[in-house]
Amino acid sequence: MRTCAVIPTYNNLATAKDIVIRTLEYLPVIVVADGPTDGTLASLQTIKDDRLVIVSYPTNKGKGYALKRGFLKAKELGYTHVLTIDSDGQHYPEDIPAMLRMSAVRPEAIILGTRVLAQKNMPVKNTFANRFSNFWFTFQTGVSLSDTQTGFRIYPLQGLHGLHFMTRRYEAELMLLVFSAWADTPIIPVNVRVYYPPKEERISYFRPMRDFTRISVLNTLLCALAIVYGWPRRYWRTVYYCFLFLLFAIWANIIRDFYCLFHPKDMSSLLRLRLLRGSRAFLSAFPNAPYRVYYAQGAQTIDVKQPCVYIANHTSLLDILALFSLHERMFIMAKGWILNNIFFGRVAKSMGVVSIEEGLDNMVSTIQEYIDNGYSVAIFPEGTRSITGELGRFHRGAFYLAEQMQLSICPLLLDGFVQGLSKSPFHVGTPKELKVTVLPLIHPDDTSYGIDYRERSRLIRKYYWQLIAHN
Repeated sequence: MRTCAVIPTYNNLATAKDIVIRTLEYLPVIVVADGPTDGTLASLQTIKDDRLVIVSYPTNKGKGYALKRGFLKAKELGYTHVLTIDSDGQHYPEDIPAMLRMSAVRPEAIILGTRVLAQKNMPVKNTFANRFSNFWFTFQTGVSLSDTQTGFRIYPLQGLHGLHFMTRRYEAELMLLVFSAWADTPIIPVNVRVYYPPKEERISYFRPMRDFTRISVLNTLLCALAIVYGWPRRYWRTVYYCFLFLLFAIWANIIRDFYCLFHPKDMSSLLRLRLLRGSRAFLSAFPNAPYRVYYAQGAQTIDVKQPCVYIANHTSLLDILALFSLHERMFIMAKGWILNNIFFGRVAKSMGVVSIEEGLDNMVSTIQEYIDNGYSVAIFPEGTRSITGELGRFHRGAFYLAEQMQLSICPLLLDGFVQGLSKSPFHVGTPKELKVTVLPLIHPDDTSYGIDYRERSRLIRKYYWQLIAHN
């Protein structure tokens, strides 16, 4: 991915040059001079940096128009993502690295630099306008955000929704968020700092009556459009997939009861095989997102007869089905609530899902029994699902087991599952594909990832982080 910054500016002579110079420390910059009359353009032209591109025109046309010109210029120059930041000195360019890190993890998402609303010197009208906008945005999209008015954002240019409908003024940024939410583009907040100068030093071109009226009219239109277009477009996948999940859960329980009744002796192995095939079919039915298994360079084909410890990053409830679909002789260590779930708790128990909440010391003998019978164990080292898709801290349990039992570790990289079914809010999205990548085995005598389980937990997490960042 290639990212540049787009900075729209009007009459910001006192701050624009400083913001551009500080932003250039992190990214190439496209400045859109929106018809300034106070010498801002001349000031910017004194910056000597080949990574700075200035787009200008003589008449002020508004922030929305300036942003659109900046986006089109970024596309022309071959950039895939655009970071927008205001030129009035409100945002800190030094927060750009935090925004970029999240964008690297979720390149398909819009990243919002979310401000703390209760700030010293923050104008009361800004607080009211933000809360007003937040309320209507949630009503229109079902997505709850605490700062929909921030101008500090990262947009993925491919498939950016609402660009053709952008108005020329401040409300354009709200339109982009609403249309993107309707199209299931994830919107992820990242906390950033904000500076509000004292009232006597503050420069604002927001026209309270005229611009607030424009925003109110726009919200009225968006509410009407949400009912006939936005909500149906956003939620049809969730309704469809929940219905499909219900059918899958009913089928799995019927199969489980059938084998308990007619095949009690070999119920477990037969049920695992049926559930493996059912899990593959269920994941393959995901709307417009094929389910695929890839083998990285140097990876070996999964051998069901060779016990090992499978580890995977954990981002979605679908991750468990992805593991079930790979290997019929694998048991999974998971949270206890799965075993008590009304839909698939009984099936999970029959499949040999083990509650990790029992404590590792109390589970070693149980795990050893499974290993002696030729089964492999699968563990999510993070322990809990991530909301944003960021990689969490790796616990040491999986690596301790591998060391104690002298088992190889088979790392699995799961991609697209958090976009498919997010943890909070529960929503079915639009991933390009649901992908499991089988990575090369890490053998017990391989010291490239450390010599004990403590080092391995740290170095293998670093390995995962590098894979996700460059994926």
